[in-house]
Amino acid sequence: MTEDPFTLMRDIYENGGGQLYDAEAVTQLEHALQSADQAEKSGAASHLIVAALLHDIGHLLNGDEKGAAERGEDALHETCGAAFLSRWFKEEVTDAIRHHVAAKRYLVATEPGYAEILSPVSVRSLELQGGAFSADEAESWSRQPGAEDAVKLRRWDDMAKDVDAVVPGFEAYREHIENSLRSGLT
Repeated sequence: MTEDPFTLMRDIYENGGGQLYDAEAVTQLEHALQSADQAEKSGAASHLIVAALLHDIGHLLNGDEKGAAERGEDALHETCGAAFLSRWFKEEVTDAIRHHVAAKRYLVATEPGYAEILSPVSVRSLELQGGAFSADEAESWSRQPGAEDAVKLRRWDDMAKDVDAVVPGFEAYREHIENSLRSGLT
């Protein structure tokens, strides 16, 4: 019997999310929960709360991820994660996840001072991900489906690296996950 999507996502994070989130001071699971908490506190819709919770699942799924940055490679965790999640979740969830790296490139290009708030890990990954968009790239990207949601997700992602944060556990997001499933999976 196939596990339900909530149980599968929870198990992926609880079994594999205990390692530190790259060189950040929080684990993958802590980062995911903090991102979702930021989204929920901002009054986001269920699909965005789920996108915030699962946006970095590609880090946990991709076996080539380990050491990619040290090799000077972008492991494309956003693409890997969105593709994996598309089996269960609506496009509005997976589009935000697929574009959250591009949103960083967009914000660095268009928002004065944004680059200064990035953690050292985010600065390093930005270089591997192609750096800031050009003005034309930023304009073109901003018209993509999910771009606006991806910018929101990016901001929650940036705030979700607090070693002292106290946030709800994965179970708190069951209803949001169930509300964000593709038709026929609920």
